[in-house]
Amino acid sequence: MNEINPKVDFYFNKAKKWQEEIEKLRAIALDCGLTEELKWGCPCYTWQGNNIVLIHTFKEYCAFLFFKGVLLNDVEGILVQQTENVQSARQVRFTNIDEIVELTATLKAYIHEAIEVEKAGLKVEFKKTDEFSMPDEFRYKLDRIPALKTAFEALTPGRQKGYLLHFSQAKQSKTREARVEKYIPQILDGKGLDD
Repeated sequence: MNEINPKVDFYFNKAKKWQEEIEKLRAIALDCGLTEELKWGCPCYTWQGNNIVLIHTFKEYCAFLFFKGVLLNDVEGILVQQTENVQSARQVRFTNIDEIVELTATLKAYIHEAIEVEKAGLKVEFKKTDEFSMPDEFRYKLDRIPALKTAFEALTPGRQKGYLLHFSQAKQSKTREARVEKYIPQILDGKGLDD
């Protein structure tokens, strides 16, 4: 079993709701020879510097997040796509310790498969920016404001995707229009959604 990283202990000590469950997930990950690190404020388990699995908690469940879960075979059918826009990662969700205990062997098998994915150098093919749908309200502005079109095209692909997802998630045209209006100055400044 690999060593516990003292920098990560606080995450387990502060947990109130999922204490027992995340301790068990930690033991499973360490038992598979992974290195424990703290990334994005969560316990992250790596193999030779590659992210394999992350532990995170939510109100309704705690989860193991496999970074390249989409590449795993998922013979047990336990991997969940968090939202429709998540392209690579997949979660295994738990609502009690018994579920984790019952799936221990399966989780270890999935971790070992994820390590094999890294050893083989497999990569996830991400959708290109132009494969994301562009809301009509945004296209209308781009067609009429050349500076906006230039500024948007100069953004990194990740920032472009962020805007396209944010705009298109609004169900009503009125809301999409308001979102577009709100972010025009930010796009013109060359900034992303969260900059």
